[in-house]
Amino acid sequence: MSILILLLVVLIVVLGVADIRRNLITKPVFGIFKKILPPLSDTEREAMEAGDVWWDGDLFQGKPDWKKLHAIPKAQLSAEEQAFMDNEVDTLLKMLDDYKIVQEQRDLPPEVWQYIKDNGFFAMIIPKSYGGREFSAIANSTIVSRIATRSLTAAVTVMVPNSLGPGELLMHYGTQEQKDRWLPGLAAGKEVPCFALTGPEAGSDAGGIPDTGVICKGQFEGQEVLGIRLNWDKRYITLAPVATVLGLAFKLYDPENLLGERTELGITCALIPTSHEGVEIGDRHFPMNMAFMNGTTYGKDVFIPIDWIIGGPDYAGRGWRMLVECLSAGRGISLPALATATGHLATRMTGAYSYVRQQFGMAIGKFEGVQESLGRIGAYTYSLEAMRVMTAGAIDLNLSPSVVTAIAKYHMTEMSRTLLNDAFDIHSGRAIQVGPKNYLAHGYMGIPISITVEGANILTRNLMIFGQGATRCHPYVLQELEAAANPNAEEGLQQFDSLLIKHIGFALGNTFGALWQGLTLGCFNSSPVSGETAKYYKQLSRMSRALALSADFSMLMLGGDLKRKEMLSARLGDVLSHLYIASAVLKFYEDNGRQVADLPFVRYSIERNLFEIGKAFSGFFQNFPSAVVARLLKTLVFPFGIGYKMPADAVTQDISDALLKPGVIRDRLTHLCFIGEGDEDPTGLMESAFIAVHQAQPIMKKIYAAQKQGTVPRKIPMEQLIAKALEINVINADEAKQLVRMNELRFSSISVDSFKPGVLSKHSL
Repeated sequence: MSILILLLVVLIVVLGVADIRRNLITKPVFGIFKKILPPLSDTEREAMEAGDVWWDGDLFQGKPDWKKLHAIPKAQLSAEEQAFMDNEVDTLLKMLDDYKIVQEQRDLPPEVWQYIKDNGFFAMIIPKSYGGREFSAIANSTIVSRIATRSLTAAVTVMVPNSLGPGELLMHYGTQEQKDRWLPGLAAGKEVPCFALTGPEAGSDAGGIPDTGVICKGQFEGQEVLGIRLNWDKRYITLAPVATVLGLAFKLYDPENLLGERTELGITCALIPTSHEGVEIGDRHFPMNMAFMNGTTYGKDVFIPIDWIIGGPDYAGRGWRMLVECLSAGRGISLPALATATGHLATRMTGAYSYVRQQFGMAIGKFEGVQESLGRIGAYTYSLEAMRVMTAGAIDLNLSPSVVTAIAKYHMTEMSRTLLNDAFDIHSGRAIQVGPKNYLAHGYMGIPISITVEGANILTRNLMIFGQGATRCHPYVLQELEAAANPNAEEGLQQFDSLLIKHIGFALGNTFGALWQGLTLGCFNSSPVSGETAKYYKQLSRMSRALALSADFSMLMLGGDLKRKEMLSARLGDVLSHLYIASAVLKFYEDNGRQVADLPFVRYSIERNLFEIGKAFSGFFQNFPSAVVARLLKTLVFPFGIGYKMPADAVTQDISDALLKPGVIRDRLTHLCFIGEGDEDPTGLMESAFIAVHQAQPIMKKIYAAQKQGTVPRKIPMEQLIAKALEINVINADEAKQLVRMNELRFSSISVDSFKPGVLSKHSL
């Protein structure tokens, strides 16, 4: 006992006396830390420091405050924004014929271009003082989603000027003169913007762009001015073929030190009229058969004035940080909007088709194989809508949550790919025949575009989510890195010393907390609500603690090697991602009044998230370089094994059943889906057939009863069945007429397009 007391006293003295602690513990640890976690490069540092830590910080640190989550205001449209949805957006949708746009015209019709420009679709993020709409992020997201259910080409055309590009960069960083020069024209649609970042040698690695600018003096409008000599070669630039103003990213050099002492200033962004001498708009691309404008731009020895740098000369070399911060719009608004639109359309149309289409004498939606896919479609769409609203809501709080938007971009585009594949499986031949009746084909073609843009999904998952999250969301690591990089060694040591004690306490708290929660299975965790969802909050808190512990051990054991072990770190990123998705689902459920009809969707979503978290942890433990540490972590976190399972079949069937009949939950889940008027539009036709088949069920039950009695034959064509039932007075004339109309709609809705010889060749490339 006396030995234990002595050891405790020694420990207190060592940790409590600053000089002793600094010499015996901090200095050696500081030296090791510098070796295993080398200082960040300038681009890495800017990426880490850009943006905001939001709910992802709570999740990463092991103690999510669920009341804080619930207190975040619900994102919703203003009266003005809703009026725009009900009027201008609906008018635009009625003007669109997506088959003609994509397959025949390969462009939006001139009248559609003009309507978009005249009615402020390019001006949603521009302040009213410059003639813009000044809409919220949730309005931007909702408008793009709604349009995308009708036409991906139109949605992308509207999306890009309101995403990463000249408008957003000008509002955040532009000089007053630049704002006055460009924003009114952009708002009025007189100027069409594009932003050129990607090139043949620089895609996801935007920091490696080879395009250059050299500061020098040159002639502009008859006078010698200080400017930049530019050379660039860009591709995949959306709206480039029709742009009047080009946002350009390049690396800036100052060999003559005309701006200062530095010769390599770094990535810089400038705004250039496409009519400027030397600016070339090259060939058009044709991405996945989509008709939105996309192409190339290049320039050789193009001279521009120095004040064309966005933000002016003071922002020379600050372009990388500007881009990282503004990428949140693309990752947090635009691409999630497209992914959610896929869910809304696929859910409504696939549910209807599954009820209308019959095989073996019953709706295919009654077969369990179809129910499995249909249930996944509905559950994924619920998660997508929850993530869309929560992520856009964060941006409306004037935040730029870089980790959260990376999670949204990666997982939402992948979820939309999965559910659209399910929709194709269910529609089968109905989905693969391209033509005016096919409402899924163009969305399917467009999925790979969302997967690859704004940072390819492989990079987003393997490098960004955990790579940024581990540093930004951890309460001490970024500060420790800054201490290690401090050129004043003594000052850096003092900074590190104060952080080290806090970090040790944080790590010990997570270690014992994870063990306690593992032994008790999280049962004693608190929940902000009672009822069925309370257990989910408890399990998510438990997994949040497990993530904090595992991340700390990983950084301690692997140091700088962790970012190179992408498969390992990506699994921890998956844990963080599914914690975020589950959080969004629970908040969405609460914000919408805890609707009982939503519970199957919530159950499926959260149980899937927990299962995926368990799978990610399993792969992490299995592949961790140190088997001893892996066993220790697994014992601490899952002392009784990983017990999370995918949702039960009954939950999947509950979701499927909800999508097979008209109702409030179906309408709420697919409220953004465009439904055309009349039977000429494929979505309107499918919806009409769906309603008609449901309304005919009481009449059909009379026929089924007669078939059981043997008075009406089985397995004969519907037309003959109706005629026979009418002949023997099983149904009356009005009922027969209703069934004939129902059958016409049913057959037309499941039919596919065909083309006479020579028709398709007219529209070949």
